Amino acid sequence: MRERTAKELIQLAILTAISIVLVYLVRFPIFPSAPFLEYDMADVPILIGTFLFGPVSGLLLTVAVSILQGLTVSAQSGWIGIIMHIVATGTFVIVAGVIYRLEHTRKGAVLALICGSIAMTLMMIPLNLIFTVYFMGVERAVVVAMLPKVIVPFNLIKASGNSIITFLVYKQVGRALRLETDNSRKM
Repeated sequence: MRERTAKELIQLAILTAISIVLVYLVRFPIFPSAPFLEYDMADVPILIGTFLFGPVSGLLLTVAVSILQGLTVSAQSGWIGIIMHIVATGTFVIVAGVIYRLEHTRKGAVLALICGSIAMTLMMIPLNLIFTVYFMGVERAVVVAMLPKVIVPFNLIKASGNSIITFLVYKQVGRALRLETDNSRKM
């Protein structure tokens, strides 16, 4: 594994802080039938960090943001929320990060974000069937009924929204952090 420079660690810390501020400022339910499922933009800085530094850094950002978010802004979800966020967003950044590393272009970024969104959405199906049923005490039949009507659409909307925002602001944020490299100019 490559060594991270002090500059890169500072930039990752900045992206972590931005992620926490965004989840504090932008958070709202999408479906009235499930107000506990809230859209937030925490994944946007994580995805930007993934595109800039790779999937391992994206995963480190995911863990840091998930823990900080779970201890502060989303404390009501406790350890279950932390674990679900790490696994769901972790799946997204690994898939998107690997694809973007292989195809470091605008087209590659679009493909990476689409595949990452789908992977995250699919991952949330077993996560909800396990954690929501066994650790939150919701009946399995209720969770199964919510999957096609609420859980899958919510995750597709959240992941797609964050993907679109990431795609639109990636270059500008990279420039603002003075992170632009020759490879990132292709996007």
